[in-house]
Amino acid sequence: MPEPGNDGDLLPIERFYDLTLVSELSLSPDGERVAFVVEESEREADERRQSVCVVPADGSRSPHRLSRASDAGSPKWSPDGTRLGVLAARERDSELAVTDTDDDSEGDDAAAESEDTGDGSEADDEPKSQVWVFDLEVGGDARQVTDREEGVNEFDWGPESERIVVSARDPTDEEREHLEARREGEAPIETERLQHKFDGAGWLDTVTTYLFVIDVETRDKRRLDDAYGSGAYESITGLQPTWVSETEIAFLSNPLENPDDSAVMDLYLADAESGAVERITDGDLTVGTIEAAPAESETRLAFGADEPENWCIPTQVYAWDGESYESLTADLDRTLTRNASLCWIDDESLLTTIADEAHTRPCRVDTNGEVERVGGAIVDDASIAAVDAQGGTVALALSHPSEGLDVHTIGLDALDGSGDGETSSGKRGGKRDLQRVTALNDDLLEEEVMPECRRVSYESDGHEIDAIAYLPPEFDPSDPETHPLVVSIHGGPISYDSPEFSFEYGVLASRGYVVLCPNYRGGTSYGRAFAEELYGQWGSVEVEDIVRGIKHLVERGWADPDRVFGRGFSYGGIAQGYLVTQTDVLTAAAPEHGIYDLRSAFGTDDSHVRMEAEFGLPWEDEEGFRTSSSITQAGNIDTPLLVTAGGEDWRCPPSQSEQLYIAARKQGVEAKLLVYPDEHHNVGDPDRAIHRLKQLTAWYERHDPARGTEEE
Repeated sequence: MPEPGNDGDLLPIERFYDLTLVSELSLSPDGERVAFVVEESEREADERRQSVCVVPADGSRSPHRLSRASDAGSPKWSPDGTRLGVLAARERDSELAVTDTDDDSEGDDAAAESEDTGDGSEADDEPKSQVWVFDLEVGGDARQVTDREEGVNEFDWGPESERIVVSARDPTDEEREHLEARREGEAPIETERLQHKFDGAGWLDTVTTYLFVIDVETRDKRRLDDAYGSGAYESITGLQPTWVSETEIAFLSNPLENPDDSAVMDLYLADAESGAVERITDGDLTVGTIEAAPAESETRLAFGADEPENWCIPTQVYAWDGESYESLTADLDRTLTRNASLCWIDDESLLTTIADEAHTRPCRVDTNGEVERVGGAIVDDASIAAVDAQGGTVALALSHPSEGLDVHTIGLDALDGSGDGETSSGKRGGKRDLQRVTALNDDLLEEEVMPECRRVSYESDGHEIDAIAYLPPEFDPSDPETHPLVVSIHGGPISYDSPEFSFEYGVLASRGYVVLCPNYRGGTSYGRAFAEELYGQWGSVEVEDIVRGIKHLVERGWADPDRVFGRGFSYGGIAQGYLVTQTDVLTAAAPEHGIYDLRSAFGTDDSHVRMEAEFGLPWEDEEGFRTSSSITQAGNIDTPLLVTAGGEDWRCPPSQSEQLYIAARKQGVEAKLLVYPDEHHNVGDPDRAIHRLKQLTAWYERHDPARGTEEE
């Protein structure tokens, strides 16, 4: 590794192109192979590409890249372990083209689908996501199984490995005609939906998503007419089709009279043969992940669910025995992590992940309600990005601040407690038994220095607040020299920070910044009461906790109080709005994709259900909306602002950033507005990510008083 501390040791922002991320994991039924999704940059095309790879769980061979033709994801093994299904948007299978040419006997619907080659319309000529299946016994390229004109959203294997169920949009002739006109720019936007748009999807239409049962070999398909999606949260949860038995498929939908005005997603069971549908839950939950139980279990299935009116209540694991459902984690007071998997490890126990005091912890949940934290040593200094368990093996995507993001495996027994001894969590871990099976960023890590990470704690208003600090090279916490500080505020606010591999924090730390990530009140991982401290009163306790964290590092000699810079996306941007209107702690701020006027955001964003649940309606509770809108105190702004927005961000519309920017400029405060025209509520293509980082670091340098003195 290079010697840290010199100008030559700055992590070049352009090295973002060399970054490889890993997301989804899927273990084969025997636990011997891991399929996973890697995301890499294609520099010339300025795109992030996804590929599916497979690696032996014992690390005996290097990963093999299965998908090479185009983006692919959502890998799922057939129950017999011989095939791997993926979702991929790629050119149509030549076998289908030949079949369509030789046999036109399937009727008008098949002809319509074949004419546009599964792409929707001439104006929308990008390939749609379809199910492709790799036969891992025979080898060779994947075979296309579906040919839906609007693509496939989700799929699951039937227990006999011969059928799949998919969720897919199925427009009527009238809807198809309107979609084609819209895509060709010949039709106006028309809607009568209350949930009229959604971030990443744009303006929503009325096309219904149904479940289809498909024979993998013949491609014969049958629509289950009563198994369809509905509701404001369908765009978030999907239908989650999950095969429960040879004849039963679980899925999600909203049955209420006005589904676009509710966060409810109920659990249903559809008969794969007759199409009959049974409702399982009672309109009291927002159900997310579903996992069918083993055939030997007295439980039929497990699912994760939220309370639709109050997301501060932890996401819980529920079990349904065929007659009733109950929470298995109601007494835990910890939430499942976002996108947590539910992995059956025997007929009475599941493995999942919870947010627990700024850790992402593996957790064993028994159907009798007993809960045990496991693998403590593994997550003391890292985060779990994904997990799966099969055949006595556990696969983990571990994110470590200085060691990178890689796939690891460990035996279930070792994870349960035969590992390294007691840890800070009081639970035995299995760190020494971990097997790293990928080396995704080793080239980058051999040439660049990534930051060390420390946990820090401080008191704020009688609460102990935990934070994660990323440190510059050669920084000595016990004998520090003051450094410039970036306070990085997590979004949500229903979220939390834990140690992780972050290219952005590497860029900042290599330039001499200490990065502080405070787990302020209103976030998760500390239970319901901690999260509810902020509920309905944004701009209050989180401001106090963030300010106190800054002062704590100043008091410890880590941070220079005159060189404190704000960073944060979504609620991290929103919180900066409060910081610059209520305090003077920031030397310069960089709020990204935030909301600063809750009143004008209501109805122009995609979150009216959530906002009404927390704040009411703006014409009925004007005071609540006003006091939680930083724009109402914009006259106090004297902090230079770099305000960033996405032109197609419907979570935090760009008009919000315009308002904050204009408010600052009207008062003569230095400000810059940065809008990425086609961007949603995320950081998208590589060039945009690199441009953003360059803008961010340049803004901090421009307003750093120490740098200004040096230049003079």
